[in-house]
Amino acid sequence: MRYGVLTLGIASALASCSGGSDSEDTSVGAAAQDRSAAVAAAATANEVRETIERFRNRSGGSTTTLPPAAAKDPGARDTTGDAGGPLPGLTAAQLYAFNVGKDDFNEAEEPADGLGPTFNLNSCGGCHAQPAIGGTSPKVNPQVAMANGANTLPSFITIDGPVREARFVRNGDGSPDGGVHGLFTITGRPGAETCKIAQPDFARELGRNNVIFRIPTPVFGAGLIEAIADSEILRNQALAASTKQALGIGGRPNMLLSGSLITGIPNRNGNDGTIGRFGHKAQNKSLLIFAGEAYNVEMGITNLAFPTERDETDGCVDLAPLPNSEATLEPAGGTPFPAVDGLSSIEKFTLFMRLLAPPVPSNAVAGATVASITSGRQVFSDVGCALCHTPSMRTYAKASTPAMANQSANLFSDLLLHDMGQGLADGIQQGQAGGRDFRTAPLWGLGQRLFFLHDGRTSDLVQAIRAHYSDGSEANAVTQRFFNLPGARQQDALNFLRSL
Repeated sequence: MRYGVLTLGIASALASCSGGSDSEDTSVGAAAQDRSAAVAAAATANEVRETIERFRNRSGGSTTTLPPAAAKDPGARDTTGDAGGPLPGLTAAQLYAFNVGKDDFNEAEEPADGLGPTFNLNSCGGCHAQPAIGGTSPKVNPQVAMANGANTLPSFITIDGPVREARFVRNGDGSPDGGVHGLFTITGRPGAETCKIAQPDFARELGRNNVIFRIPTPVFGAGLIEAIADSEILRNQALAASTKQALGIGGRPNMLLSGSLITGIPNRNGNDGTIGRFGHKAQNKSLLIFAGEAYNVEMGITNLAFPTERDETDGCVDLAPLPNSEATLEPAGGTPFPAVDGLSSIEKFTLFMRLLAPPVPSNAVAGATVASITSGRQVFSDVGCALCHTPSMRTYAKASTPAMANQSANLFSDLLLHDMGQGLADGIQQGQAGGRDFRTAPLWGLGQRLFFLHDGRTSDLVQAIRAHYSDGSEANAVTQRFFNLPGARQQDALNFLRSL
């Protein structure tokens, strides 16, 4: 399927769905005028943000109870072969690099390889497994197997629950934390006999309401996302501006700027000012940084991008050479492309993710007809979902990898940050993303996902949509419009989402 970028007119966006009242539309329009006036009056970036939130809470918060859903999630598709393969049109060398990277991505690590001192799982592929390597949390949580005599299983990790990382919102002295705290230690594992460290006290921190969770983001089609120009993201941001404003939708890229002020602009990199796009808060600029951070934070393995151990407790470091993962300048040879074999692990991971094809949509949705799925795509647009979940953006016309050049990336995301309100807030700031801000999650591949939202709190697509509605959320008006639809149209939209 090909999906074009949606450009709804204000009239069609506000009139095409049943359930909305004239008074509701009028109040939304009045709120938009108030919001514009607030922005014009505020002098600084923080004042702009605070004022917008104040007016949004007054008129766009969850002051109305959503009606019960009139449709059901048809469930994850069990089709095979829809994801996990390479991009079409790769050269022999690129295909070789893809397969070498995939093998390394799947490899289980031990302390002798640099695992630890703290970690969440011992392989990338274990977290990114559903429905194929490169995906997200599988049906059976591999983290359960990491418990041993020295490591108990945290209460929020279950055999049928999502793979999770844990972050603490604040330190013991009340200052901001936000960092990942590894679930397990290498204490008790072969090759780590000298390491004697304890797990964090998760029970205590849970009791303080100080723990938030993140689940793995799929990396299917990640190379195409990386190949979208910043100008394309900003061009899409400007589309249908009046419609977005009327529905209370803001959105800004995560400009990774130096400092911590909320600027109200994209999350740009602090060195070159470009837009972040990977991670739940678009906090990572590139796949190489994404890979290096994950290898270090999720597995404790130091590398070319993150060469320093996160925990330097005596007896727990120097169990493997530092950095743990390095390029080999003199690979053994005997393979078709020895230069690929000499790359470090994070470089191999990057090539695997960059060359990984996006998921293929399928109409094989339980109980759904093709007509329903087709109708659901229109409902998705009419309600306003596509204003943030942009169906498609174009890649560079001259990408360095020809297979990525001038492609339609049907990601269903604008790659922008949106204030998702108090209900989804995690209190963590990353770059210019505040505690209630999240990147619009790409929806390609959603049809086979088992867990939803940044923390995996639900497996029910209806509940995931409902969670978009809370005090201050930019999605409130659109979410209300969805739940005001007749049951048949709700079901069409759900069927369409499960076809992606």
